[in-house]
Amino acid sequence: MSDKGSSAPSVQIDIVSDIMCPWCIIGFRQLEQALKATGIGAFIRWHPFELNPTMPSEGQNLREHIVEKYGATAEQSAENRAQLRKIGEDLGIDFKLGDDSRIFNTFQAHQLLDWAQKYDKQHPLELALFAAHFSDGRDVSRQEVLVDVADSVGLDRDLAQEVLESRSHAADTRARQEYWTSRGISGVPAMVFDGKYLLTGAQGAQNYAQMLQKVVTDQRAEQSA
Repeated sequence: MSDKGSSAPSVQIDIVSDIMCPWCIIGFRQLEQALKATGIGAFIRWHPFELNPTMPSEGQNLREHIVEKYGATAEQSAENRAQLRKIGEDLGIDFKLGDDSRIFNTFQAHQLLDWAQKYDKQHPLELALFAAHFSDGRDVSRQEVLVDVADSVGLDRDLAQEVLESRSHAADTRARQEYWTSRGISGVPAMVFDGKYLLTGAQGAQNYAQMLQKVVTDQRAEQSA
């Protein structure tokens, strides 16, 4: 996503996220609403975070994972999924979350996102990966799935395959993860506005709008000083 034109105010927003995190796409859609409501443009950059870096290649049943990691009961897990589906409906997100849903390792996906920046395709790839996981139920830890998703947003299939097989972006991706965790980011989504203001969690369109307006006010004050 880029700014809305040279005459409109624009804000840089860094979003630290993981594709497995439903609140990350929820937070982004709320941010999108705020941008539309305020008429403010944005230059958005996505940054890697792994909620489950030790997740095995075959993944894990989502319900079992939530019970195991957070101590939630099976009933609470079902209630949480129902809540996410309702929130998603209001934001145009089709969360297909059921008893058979799985959670996967995302390190390869983050490598592909790192590579996609070179072609200005990181943003559409991020959104396509969210859709592939949450709406289509695809295993985004598999190379063939990642290559298909990359192709769907206009990236070269062969180059995407090469990136994954060679792990050419593994070190950079790991370094980016460590950059954010070393600065205190321990959960996602985490959004940094104009390099100065941090909001964590899905904050809602109204709070994002207030932050956008604060940043633009600061920018104008600096320009007139």
